[in-house]
Amino acid sequence: MTHEQLLMLPPDTAGLEKAAAILSVGGLVSFPTETVYGLGADARNDVAVAKIYAAKGRPSFNPLIVHLADMASVANYCEINDTARQLAAAFWPGALTLVLPLKADAGVSKLVTAGLDTLAVRVPDHSVAHGVLSAFGGPIAAPSANPSGRISPTTAAHVAAGLAGRIDAVVDGGECHVGVESTIVSCVGAPVLLRAGGIPVEALEACLGQALVVGRDPDLPTAPGQLASHYAPRGKVRLNAPYAQEGEVLLGFGPVEADLNLSVAGDLAEAAARLFACLHELDAMGAERIAVSPIPNHGLGRAINDRLQRAAAPR
Repeated sequence: MTHEQLLMLPPDTAGLEKAAAILSVGGLVSFPTETVYGLGADARNDVAVAKIYAAKGRPSFNPLIVHLADMASVANYCEINDTARQLAAAFWPGALTLVLPLKADAGVSKLVTAGLDTLAVRVPDHSVAHGVLSAFGGPIAAPSANPSGRISPTTAAHVAAGLAGRIDAVVDGGECHVGVESTIVSCVGAPVLLRAGGIPVEALEACLGQALVVGRDPDLPTAPGQLASHYAPRGKVRLNAPYAQEGEVLLGFGPVEADLNLSVAGDLAEAAARLFACLHELDAMGAERIAVSPIPNHGLGRAINDRLQRAAAPR
């Protein structure tokens, strides 16, 4: 299957119904969320979920996020405690994933949970994602729609470039406006930050009135996006670089002379939205050595730095 042969669906009623029909027979459909494009499959169908892992070349122990239409749907699959209710009321729909205890009769594929007794769930804030969820009427497992360890996609063209020939269709809903993945918080026991993302940690802590514990073992992920080397462009990445050395391409932040700039104005929201698109562009340029300007480590800067550290990790 070439790029042109990958089924591109419009985000209208007919396109959404076609997407739902493909999902219902165990196919793979990519669709936009506010964070990045997801690669969706029926979360109850072992064969369909296995196709996600095959298409992405993803390690089988890395759990998947399940996307659901609303809190009532989440309650069908998970036990919901007060912490989860508080966070969901404040940030759903939105770029927040909650890890919750799985109900015994949930019927979710064990491939989704990587055999854990918890489920990572999110209610996305994107009209096209909601359209797909509503048309399908069930839980959709959807990691980012890119080959595992590579740059996450923020346009339908990015999805096609990485996965044409491996998936059935893409619903083209334009660019994703947040541009980094969701923040992940475990609500099993005391709330634990598992991944920085599109909702700043400070906002979560303000909502809960307490600090989040930070927990991560990159060798044994308990939630998606926790592998050490991830989001990687082809070139070697050097972080916190005030300027590029000879032979390097500079990915800038703020008012610096750079080959590409995440945000000349130093705006972290703009930088987050542009991050993966810039990494794709560096690949397209053939950049073999990439220097990246320092990014402030607060607010969305934490999520950006988290992605960049994984992009720079040995692999």
